[in-house]
Amino acid sequence: MKNITPPELAALLKESRKALALTGAGISVESGIPDFRSKGGLWERFDPMEYATIRAFEKNPAKVWGMLQEMDRILVGARPNPAHYALAELEKRGILSGVITQNVDNLHQAAGSVNVVEYHGNAHRFACLNCRGKWPREALDFSQTPLYCYCGGLIKPDVVFFGEAIPEEAMHRANALALSCDLLLIVGSSMEVAPANMLPEVAKSTNAIIVESNTESTRLTRYLTDYFLEGQAGEVWPQVMKAME
Repeated sequence: MKNITPPELAALLKESRKALALTGAGISVESGIPDFRSKGGLWERFDPMEYATIRAFEKNPAKVWGMLQEMDRILVGARPNPAHYALAELEKRGILSGVITQNVDNLHQAAGSVNVVEYHGNAHRFACLNCRGKWPREALDFSQTPLYCYCGGLIKPDVVFFGEAIPEEAMHRANALALSCDLLLIVGSSMEVAPANMLPEVAKSTNAIIVESNTESTRLTRYLTDYFLEGQAGEVWPQVMKAME
């Protein structure tokens, strides 16, 4: 692994034919969304085994909605930061083939990214557990929770709870993108959560260059990462984009 500067990463991107971004909670921290696992995050106050499993939601939806409404308030107020806009611009220029995000905040799309694989879903959409129907946010009354569909089924944010499978389409698209990229940018992710944490190894299996953009080293840094860009994503990515001019 070699530490690199923003201009050095810009040079790598200029040489890439098909770069890909894989993002995690760290890219959205500067947008006002705390990492759930960090100090002050939701998991410090809400035990994920009591609030974030599908079994817990089905058993006591009113209790779980207490946490979901707090999460919703945070997400609704968030806006993309310079790192989101940088990745969207790289896609627009044809350098980035797409973004695989573990986040559910919709900030990549808000920044202008088009080819986004929502690995864990999108908290701005809602779905019925029974009929699988989709509900627009504006059609729901959040002052009356739990929420129920016309069919009688429970409505939940269209995100992957612990105990639920990753959507098949998202898995297929993510794997295909990882297999075909020649440079993988891991931005703001510790890569601890399975099965998303296998995607860097999928990319490496076809000799892709692995670049981490994180504030600190991860489990991948020593054995898989080729280059490491240290710093807050919202600070270092404008420098990368400036160096690409």
